[in-house]
Amino acid sequence: MASFGEDLRKERLSRGLKLENINAITKISLSHLLALEQNRFRLLPGGILNKGIVRGYAGALGLDPQAWTERFLEAYSASGLVTSEEPDWTAFASNVGRVRILRHDAAEERLRWLGASVLLFVVTAAGILTLRYVGLRAGWWPSFLPFHAAHHVPVRAAVSSMRPLVIRVSSLFGH
Repeated sequence: MASFGEDLRKERLSRGLKLENINAITKISLSHLLALEQNRFRLLPGGILNKGIVRGYAGALGLDPQAWTERFLEAYSASGLVTSEEPDWTAFASNVGRVRILRHDAAEERLRWLGASVLLFVVTAAGILTLRYVGLRAGWWPSFLPFHAAHHVPVRAAVSSMRPLVIRVSSLFGH
């Protein structure tokens, strides 16, 4: 039985293509294409990139990429290169996506609480100001601004005490 790399090389030669042609079509480096044809899987970049190289190569030859990827995985496993330490990239990608979604949700929740707090503050302030205004108009609230009773000077007393000063200043200017 022929090896994966030999079968791939035979398919390429039967179509009359050189490795340089495959390189020009797929932009996969010649060293990786050659390593694939020679079953030297250790020279490949590893992980999910290996599958991409096989799919690109098979697609450039007009072969079924899925079937050739499965054959590659069988040959790769038979070579003893697959270890339990190899990362599961799909699980990693889903974890990254889940973490991003959780961060986004947490930020949205903080913004909602901030908005609710600001709204509560505005409604409370508007309620207090409305109560003071209505109380002032009705006469049961002494003033709109909260002054202490000891510092509160009636407006009429302040104006009447300033009247002699106004008269004296106006007499200086001849009015």
